[in-house]
Amino acid sequence: MDIITNKAQILHLLKEQIPDIDAVCDEPMKNHTSFRIGGNADIFVSVKSEAEIISCINFFKAHGVTITIIGNGSNLLVSDDGIEGAVVCIGKGFSNVSCQGCEIKANSGVLLSKIASLALEHGLAGFEFAAGIPGTLGGAIVMNAGAYGGEMKDCVVTTRYLDKNGNICQCTGDEHAFGYRKSRFEDGEIILSSTIKLRCGDRAQIKAEMHSLAQKRREKQPLEYPSAGSTFKRPDGAFAAKLIDDAGLRGYSIGDAAVSDKHCGFVINKGEASFKDVIALMQHIKKTVKEKFGFELEPEVRIIGR
Repeated sequence: MDIITNKAQILHLLKEQIPDIDAVCDEPMKNHTSFRIGGNADIFVSVKSEAEIISCINFFKAHGVTITIIGNGSNLLVSDDGIEGAVVCIGKGFSNVSCQGCEIKANSGVLLSKIASLALEHGLAGFEFAAGIPGTLGGAIVMNAGAYGGEMKDCVVTTRYLDKNGNICQCTGDEHAFGYRKSRFEDGEIILSSTIKLRCGDRAQIKAEMHSLAQKRREKQPLEYPSAGSTFKRPDGAFAAKLIDDAGLRGYSIGDAAVSDKHCGFVINKGEASFKDVIALMQHIKKTVKEKFGFELEPEVRIIGR
């Protein structure tokens, strides 16, 4: 079915099949990304349960509709032309989390900050690094998110996910295949929930560490501007932010997209930056760093759209 001309019909059929589904046509993606950039999604769905996730995926596949999965949108750069097909948002509606002993079980839509707060409440250490990462658990596992010396691979022990054929599967330990900003999960696989194993600690020390890391973020990162966090991955043998700074690009801008004066690893939206502005700036950064230092920078931000 042609999604462009039949999206209203597809939405109607979806709501007939799943009456309580939260779904709309032509939803601005700039409202769902921390970059505040992006055109409309043909259909936007916010899921509230595992059953809804599975039903939505099966429905869209049956109707030949392209599916894009997002979480909190904190690592996304979306085209000004929007996203074709259906965007399925696994976020705050699917965010149950519980603690038993030293383990936290959480749905993939839960924010990392919520997991960190629960860990603090139960005196569990090892998740402080993630308290200030503005993403969901699912997205963090897919890219093995990390900060200040910690990564998801350090604490995620088991993950349930939907494979490309619609089967519910589970992986444990090394089966996650965690690496630098990557994991075993590919396009078409959808994380449903995970178990995180932490260690007993002192609440006061855990709180102090979280406070210290939050202060470092405020001091060193341009949190006052929309962005998608670190724009480029760390290349072997160097740091992206230092390479960009040494290339003389601190503060360099194209339109309202700019290299942050505060942290050169961040491309920020100073107001009305477009997708094209950000892409042009990223290409200029890559070209300049390659010419000056020989390093090939790879985007850490996920770029999606028509």
